[in-house]
Amino acid sequence: MQRTIATIGLVATMILAACGGATNNAGASPTASATSSAAATLAPATLTIMVGGLNKQIYLPNKLTEALGYFKDQNLTVNLIDEPSGKDATTALIAGEVEASSGSYDHTIDVAGLGKNLVEVVQLLRAPGEAEMVATAKANDIKGPADFKGRKLGVTSIGSGTHGLTQYLASTKGIAPDQFTPIAVGAGDTFIAAIKQGTIDAGMTTEPTISRLLKTGDAKVLIDLRTPELTRAALGGDYPFISIYMRADWVAQNKGVVQRVVNAYVKTLKWIAAHSPAEIADKLPADYYAGDKDLYLSALTGSMPMYSPDGKMPAGAPDFILKVLQTYNKNVQGKTIDLTKTWTNEYVDAAK
Repeated sequence: MQRTIATIGLVATMILAACGGATNNAGASPTASATSSAAATLAPATLTIMVGGLNKQIYLPNKLTEALGYFKDQNLTVNLIDEPSGKDATTALIAGEVEASSGSYDHTIDVAGLGKNLVEVVQLLRAPGEAEMVATAKANDIKGPADFKGRKLGVTSIGSGTHGLTQYLASTKGIAPDQFTPIAVGAGDTFIAAIKQGTIDAGMTTEPTISRLLKTGDAKVLIDLRTPELTRAALGGDYPFISIYMRADWVAQNKGVVQRVVNAYVKTLKWIAAHSPAEIADKLPADYYAGDKDLYLSALTGSMPMYSPDGKMPAGAPDFILKVLQTYNKNVQGKTIDLTKTWTNEYVDAAK
């Protein structure tokens, strides 16, 4: 897998170089309103984006942008690679195996503490879109983060955004990361199996896994982070989650291509805001519904507020997220983090 991704990254770099990348005047920052004929005058560019779970509703803007043809409108060939966890996508990005990653924004702050400079260029979600689910058999014993001590708690992967949020929720009740056992169980069928088999007592996951568990009665919602309002109530502030981020050096060398990528995503976010869940779902592969389109639509309807309407970073959110990370994350504790280097609204503001 690593060798394949590395090869794709190399090919993408060669194509960008051959086409002039950001130095080609034809690749200069266009707006999202550029017509198809105008896009055809842009230098073609190819890049790979690794996504931390394409069929999860929190990552929906990635596949939808492809399905709507908005990458093509910008004369971009975008290879979307599916990876179960945003943490793994971040690792591949740092290694130079891909040009961009789609994962939780907090990863850019996390790695900044390690001296790595990743920058978020467009924010796709303004809430985590997750929920801490407790196995129905354990619901009488686990009623909140205060009951996490000694428990087996499911996360997407170790070091993932779900792992981080779980650690923070535990810390709000004075429970240290080493006082519970995080278990990597992914999402979808593997998460559901872990709940049913008792591999985990509770765990954090996203839609449509949440609704699938509710429908069968195997789990209940313990802590809901699926909308901005619910997130503020649970965490105490805004926690924008899934985004598109890239290596800062690559952004600096490919500004025109970055602008075109952002143009495509901003157009998708505006399309989401103007269409119904049914219209959105119809643009996605049928296997995303996990065999139950009605349930998928119900889940999507309840989660619509999590999508950013414009791709911008909410004011004050980076400061709050850093505060959250400092409660448990050793990569940032005691370190000076320049948050202005972890995100930018520059390209979103230019995507008119």
